[in-house]
Amino acid sequence: MTIDWWTLGFQTANVAILIWLLGRFFWRPVAGMIEQRRAEAQRLLAEAEAKRGEAAAALAGVDSAREGFAKEREAILEAARQSAETARTARLAETAKEVAALEAAAKARIEKERDAAEAAWRERATQLAVSIAERLAARLDGPAVRGAFLDWLLDAIRRLPESEREAMAQDGAALEVISAKPLDPAGQEDCRARIGDAFGSHPGLTFKVDTALIAGMELRGAHLVVHNSWRADLTQILAEMTHDDRA
Repeated sequence: MTIDWWTLGFQTANVAILIWLLGRFFWRPVAGMIEQRRAEAQRLLAEAEAKRGEAAAALAGVDSAREGFAKEREAILEAARQSAETARTARLAETAKEVAALEAAAKARIEKERDAAEAAWRERATQLAVSIAERLAARLDGPAVRGAFLDWLLDAIRRLPESEREAMAQDGAALEVISAKPLDPAGQEDCRARIGDAFGSHPGLTFKVDTALIAGMELRGAHLVVHNSWRADLTQILAEMTHDDRA
């Protein structure tokens, strides 16, 4: 297993920056909000305690006058305590919900940023792979390479379902042979003969150049394309890698 230290370093730096940003712009405000809520709850408790004291003082005066008010005093005190407890519980529950919502939003933002970073790295890796493939194709291009791609194209034609092959290569059908580099007249004639043998007929062939193929040949008809190039292989590999990452 090979470790890409540059990638690991960039990811470590991103995580460190993200932790610093969260500590400065997320956790401090959240801690401030929690402290504010706690202070508010303490104030409510203090007010409730003050009210309870007032009630106790009033009931003490009533008790000195009439002993029968003792039960009423206890009921009032219990009601005040329950009211304060209910208010405190409601405020704490509201604070907990707000904190949970902030945490969920932060996690979603982190996940989104991570996905964007991964997509950017995949894009950079794809561009690097294409650049490497282009350089290799430029160094390896020659009659042997073109002959190998032509053989693969012929194999792909022979593997087509018979109905598709017949529909694609009816006599007089217009087909395009696309190559990464121009073919000389002798190469074109060789392609005509061998492609005709693969189809078992004589479709009309025109030759075009598409440097985006990097290397290889493709056969294009009105309703079917036979892919046979480095560009097609890279696209398929990238699709498989993307599918594996998502899975």
